[in-house]
Formats: sequence, C-alpha cells, structure tokens
Amino acid sequence: MSENHFATDCLHAGYIPKSGEPRNIPIIQSTTFRYESGEAMGALFDLEAEGYFYSRIQNPTSDCVAARIAKLQGGTAAMLLSSGQAANFFAVFNICSAGDHVVSSASIYGGTYNLLAVTMKRMGVECTFVDPDCTEEELNAAFRPNTKLVFGETIANPALTVLDIEKFAKAAHGHGVPLIVDNTFATPWGCKAFDFGADIVTHSTTKYMDGHAAALGGAIVDGGKFDWNAHKDKFPGLTTPDESYHGVVYTERFGLEGAYITKAVVQLMRDFGATPAPINSWLLGMGLETLPLRMEQHCANALAIAQMLQKHPKAAWVNYPGLPDSKYAALVKKQMPHGTCGVVSFGVKGGRSAAEKFMAGLKVASIATHVADAKTCVLHPASTTHRQMNDQELIAAGVSADLIRLSVGIEDVRDLLADVENALAEV
Repeated sequence: MSENHFATDCLHAGYIPKSGEPRNIPIIQSTTFRYESGEAMGALFDLEAEGYFYSRIQNPTSDCVAARIAKLQGGTAAMLLSSGQAANFFAVFNICSAGDHVVSSASIYGGTYNLLAVTMKRMGVECTFVDPDCTEEELNAAFRPNTKLVFGETIANPALTVLDIEKFAKAAHGHGVPLIVDNTFATPWGCKAFDFGADIVTHSTTKYMDGHAAALGGAIVDGGKFDWNAHKDKFPGLTTPDESYHGVVYTERFGLEGAYITKAVVQLMRDFGATPAPINSWLLGMGLETLPLRMEQHCANALAIAQMLQKHPKAAWVNYPGLPDSKYAALVKKQMPHGTCGVVSFGVKGGRSAAEKFMAGLKVASIATHVADAKTCVLHPASTTHRQMNDQELIAAGVSADLIRLSVGIEDVRDLLADVENALAEV
C-alpha cells in the first residue's frame, strides 16, 4: 500500500476505527483502567506488555494523537506532554544528568534559554550557547568531553533566525551526540527536520499544531536513527539496566526506534507527571486536521505583511524568513520548501515608545502573550517573554529592544494590511 500524502495523514494517521467504532479519536477521560488479574497489570509494570494502567503515564487518546504527530514528522515514536516547555525539558533531561553539558544555539525562545541557562544549571547541567550563524570551527569549539546533546530551533522565536540543521547535525554526530531541534514555528508541514540530520524533534503543540489557542501541549518525536549503543558510555540511562524496572535495558528491549521515547514515558513521565489532559490531546488532534490549510494561509498573509512593511517609511527594519531577499533564503528553500511560518518581526522608527504606540493602535490584532494561532496577535518580547535577559543576552538571542513580534493569523489579508497601516499612522 502506498504512503498517504501529508494532508491525508493529518486527518487519518494514528487512529483507524474498526467497524462500528467512533470515527473521531475517542476522549478516554479516565485516570485508571481495569484488569482481570494482578498478573496482567504486573506485566505492564514490568514493561512486558502493552496497555494502560494510569493516565499520568499513558492515555489512549494522547497516544493516538502522538502517533499522528510521529507520522507527520517522519519519526518512529512520539509522546505528548502538558506543554512545549515540558517537552524541551524532558527531551534534554532524558539523556542528561548532573555533571553533563549541552551545546545550544543562542537564538531560541526566552523560556527555553532560561530553562537551559538557569534552571538546569541548578540541576548540574551546564550549557554553552553559540551563534546559530557561527562557523563549523566555532561550533566544534563549544563541545566538551561531557557534552551530551546539541539543541536548536528550526525557526527561532522571536528572532526568526533559521538553523542550518545539517551544520549542527554534522557537529553533533562528529562528537557522538544527538541533535535535538524544536520545530514549533515551522511545524512538520514546513520542515522535515529528520531529513537534514536532526535526531529528536520537539514541538510546542500549543502553537500552530493546535492552531486555535485552545489547549496547552507539547510533543517529542524520535527519529529512531541515532545509535545510542555506538556511544554507550555517554548514554547509560538508555544502554544500561534501569533498576526501577527490574533491570530493563531500553535499547535492548525497545530497539533504537523506541528506546528514547519509552524511557521518557515510563521513567520521566512517571516521576514528573507533565501529563496532558485527554481533552487537550483531543483538541490537538482536531487542530492537526487543518494544519496544512492554515499554514498556507499564515505564510501567505505574513509574506504580504512583510513586503508591505519593507516599503513603509515608518518601519526601521523587517525580518521574515520567507522574504525572497532574506539572508536565510537559500536555507529556507532547502529546508522549508512549502513555507516558513506566520511570524514577522520588525522595528518601528522611534524605538520602544514608538513600538508601544503602534501596538496600541491595532484593532484586529490583539496584544497577547501568545503566538502562532489563527488570530493575529502582537508582542514586544524585550519587555515580556525575554524580560529576564540583560542587554547582552538579548543581542545574543537576536532580540533588539525595538523588536515587535507580529504573529499573522488567517484573517482576510486586506483587513490585516489595513490594521497595520492604520496603527503605523498613529506613530
């Protein structure tokens, strides 16, 4: 049987109902599951059988949607979490512990930067941040003997830098570690990160994948190709016995295709409990059904806004990776042939005060601490999402003090253009 195309998988992957079963993924709103015998449940606790016993660890609704995302992203296994932040934490902590080191692009979401630079540092995991546009020599110089992974974002939030996945993957693999890529802005529709060398992909499904600002969520997808056994000493959590599960060795029991996600589910989810509610997983599944339609509209609208701003006398600068003259145009063409995202960043002449006047003049777009959903919204990152950074850290993250992040929705583009024009007239 031939493979279905992406739009078809958005509707059908992960759940094929049998005769007389619900056509949509059912919402299994239950914390627990009944079994006929203690032996049957014991087999689940020993990881010797498949099934469900407690929704803090796994739930059928969530697993169906995770399987859909795995198919869309091109991975071998996936899991859902309660937020994108939880997904990035689990993805890193699944193979890192106290005394380990991470190499990360400096141009990432402020919350993730804080996670790596502050919170995980308190846990004994150190991080070296590098310019995503650095040379191969500069990138390789950041590695240490205790480096366990490399991290980056395909399209950085909000700087909109585009990660050269192949360059970062080459460096990671040359040092025997995986590349973890946050693909939130590009989505699986825009970027097949595994095709360019990424090993693990994370998502804040709260954004485009849900698409309606209705449900928090995150996802981790394993490409299933990184050879943990070839670097056994670096990854003992996957390649040596886990005494909390009677000595199971994840790579032996579940293979390269399933070891990483299985460990994250049965160990980290068991202990941290960053579990999505079944209704949130269901809402995510519904959102995925229209992902390609929405992304096409997001990208078309954003390009129109960016091109208008390029010509506007009150715009100091404009940054959108989908612009033909973007510094990342060649990289975008290779890694994201269908499109990038709906987020445009720009500066208003006059700096911070002018930016505030612009935002106050918007009528269709709303000021909101969100991005990448169906409705247009606007934010000033330096005073909100990235306010924990000092001026030097802001510059390193690609966030200037005058940067405005405009998340372009799927409204009629004529209304959006008029809204931006009218707001700029107030500056």
